[in-house]
Amino acid sequence: MIKIKLLADSTCDLSPKLVEDNKIGIIPLYVNFGIQSYQDNVDITPKELYARVKRDGALPTTAAPTPDNFKAEFEKYVAQGQDIIYISISSKLSSSYQNACTAAAQFPSGKVTVIDSHNLSSGIGLLVMIAADCLQKGWDVTRTVAAVQAKIDKVETEFIIDSVEYLHKGGRCSGLQMFLSSLLKIHPIIEVANGSMHLAAKVRGGRQQVMDHLLTSAINNLESIDVQRVFVTHSESPEDAFWLKNKLENQASLKDVIITEAGCVISTHCGPKTVGILYLKK
Repeated sequence: MIKIKLLADSTCDLSPKLVEDNKIGIIPLYVNFGIQSYQDNVDITPKELYARVKRDGALPTTAAPTPDNFKAEFEKYVAQGQDIIYISISSKLSSSYQNACTAAAQFPSGKVTVIDSHNLSSGIGLLVMIAADCLQKGWDVTRTVAAVQAKIDKVETEFIIDSVEYLHKGGRCSGLQMFLSSLLKIHPIIEVANGSMHLAAKVRGGRQQVMDHLLTSAINNLESIDVQRVFVTHSESPEDAFWLKNKLENQASLKDVIITEAGCVISTHCGPKTVGILYLKK
């Protein structure tokens, strides 16, 4: 019986425990400060990243693994007689998917299957965990891949950015927009749809108004939530994450609310104190 290795990239933002318990292989993306390159959550942490941005005043760039990086990773498991399922960050947000496909084409047909998650952060993680559940049941590649693909459009991803500073530094909003957002205390609400990030709404007010909005949005959709697994994902905002977890468990009676922390690639684009609720729709 051929064994199957489940792989994802570092942007899936699953906790070390989930990765270890489910034997998931993680392929890191890269964070680059000038000519210095770091592997996401291997050579650098979000806390270290934010400290450096504060010191230098400039954001790093991010980069996907190259086809050669993917090939080297795939070879380790194919050489052991394993087939591979790799679930990638959205192809509209990174070249990881295309680079992985290029690498997969260098192996015999069917040895490496690459899935475009059409998502980011623990929105990817939700799909990775579906695959892990299937493999634990002894399902084959075809059946597991079909189960994952059937859930891609069911992923609901919504998170709130505390400050537009990182969007501004990354060239995603103008100086005037940054000034007005800071002046009026406006916080962007980001959702993922069709593989891309979109501005869903704006919340005006302090941090508590932001948190209340995020919680209310999830509770209002409670009837459509697959309660098996819900993620609360944050970037350097553990107190907010625990607050949301407790509220979701107490007010919405959700039993398996899992806190995860965004890695450096996601943090580079969103900034500190970003927090989101991610789940599958029924």
